[in-house]
Amino acid sequence: MGSGSGQDCERPIHRVWVDAFLLAATQVTNADYARFLRATSSQPPPFWQDPNFNHPRQPVVAVSWFDADRYCQWLSAQTQRSYGLPTEAEWERAARGGVEQKTFPWGDDPPQSLPDYEKRWQTSPEPVARFAPNAFGLYDICENVHEWCSDWYDANYYATSPERNPRGPAEGQRKASRGGSWRHHVKASRCSARSSIPPEFQYADYGFRVACALPHLLAGADQNGKLHDGG
Repeated sequence: MGSGSGQDCERPIHRVWVDAFLLAATQVTNADYARFLRATSSQPPPFWQDPNFNHPRQPVVAVSWFDADRYCQWLSAQTQRSYGLPTEAEWERAARGGVEQKTFPWGDDPPQSLPDYEKRWQTSPEPVARFAPNAFGLYDICENVHEWCSDWYDANYYATSPERNPRGPAEGQRKASRGGSWRHHVKASRCSARSSIPPEFQYADYGFRVACALPHLLAGADQNGKLHDGG
């Protein structure tokens, strides 16, 4: 985890073990979030009616960390599974797709090598899953919108991070986020790149994807290990 050539907050490179988990193949979409809004009578986020941002297959944006956390709690209650935001360690493990110390999910080639890179993300995030996923089947990982993580952010955390299942510091002022953004010059970020903002902020280039604790899913499997759909 981390990078020797990135920002100071990405050092030192260190070995991390994380327990098995699942991560959503796509960022939470407007269609996904609309079900949550209807079920909970919650207020929609900013830009909800903006035609640049309200396509059903676009990732929902301008959700605060608290909004994303509430969505995960709602989803857990609906499905009887344990959903939450991924930790930074889980997110980086997933973004790398099983390949260690490559710069991007696809390898070391620059983002400009991606199909139609110069034409993409002109005024808003793209609908999810338009291009090929990484080796773990995750779409738009490291690109499209910044994704909230569960951790409080500390630029120096890697120096004291535990070896197993690091979950960030106990408290802080900013929440960690990962991935690139449609709004910035660097549309696709490095796997190790870290970012953060205060958890109440609602930015048009911030979204999220959900993680699920694997043991809770296995409770719904039959004796052959086949997973049943709990909703």
